Amino acid sequence: MKRLLLTLSCLLSLLPFAQAQIGEHRSELAFGVNGGYVFSNIGFMPEVPQSMHGGTTGGISIRYTSEKYFKSICAIAAEVNYAQLGWKESILTPDDEPVINATTGLAEEYQRDISYIQIPVFARLGWGRERRGFQFFFQAGPQFGIYLDEKTRTNFTWENQTPVYQDGTGRTSGIVAQDTMAVENKFDYGIAIGLGLEFSHRKMGHFMIEGRYYYGLGDIYGNSKRDYFGRSYFGNIVIKLTYLFDLLKTNNPNIK
Repeated sequence: MKRLLLTLSCLLSLLPFAQAQIGEHRSELAFGVNGGYVFSNIGFMPEVPQSMHGGTTGGISIRYTSEKYFKSICAIAAEVNYAQLGWKESILTPDDEPVINATTGLAEEYQRDISYIQIPVFARLGWGRERRGFQFFFQAGPQFGIYLDEKTRTNFTWENQTPVYQDGTGRTSGIVAQDTMAVENKFDYGIAIGLGLEFSHRKMGHFMIEGRYYYGLGDIYGNSKRDYFGRSYFGNIVIKLTYLFDLLKTNNPNIK
């Protein structure tokens, strides 16, 4: 399944160039910046109860538009971003109430913050205006992540944390190994898919808002039979704003 998804994303990335001989030619290059907010979690097996971890993301963007094929504007796009990812555990009782620590008197909280450099590469299809007006777009392709660092945030110590459910009190989930395990695999990879709306102005450039989903194919921990977790992959939802300005434009008065 992993190989199939990677192969499919690579073919999508080559699509604009494969059609270049039969579409209406473009040669347009745009560069800019992006920023947004990312909601992330980790798909653990065995399962760890979680809520969404929130963090910021931002970086540089580049786009090359190669042609207009019938009504579809074909391009390839790439980014280099800094992203704050991780997971946030839901520490609950059997009644789905927060676990109150006996020592601190506070609801127990655990969060892992993990920083990455992310590099997505997209095949992009757009429908609408190119120079003046609105354009709807879809893009998909592989994404690669390079681990930078991590930090644990908690309001209890390992010595005074509430034990697993016993006699009507305490936490329900006994999966706690991840709380003290550092990230083992420093390279992440997966598939990213995005939908968005772009507004273009001949002089001011291109303004975009996009919703994006990332499904990790790699694991942050080992996944062999001797390892604790069978899977530990990222799932991200990103809301992003992007601004691009043109570096190279096709000299064609028919482009609107």
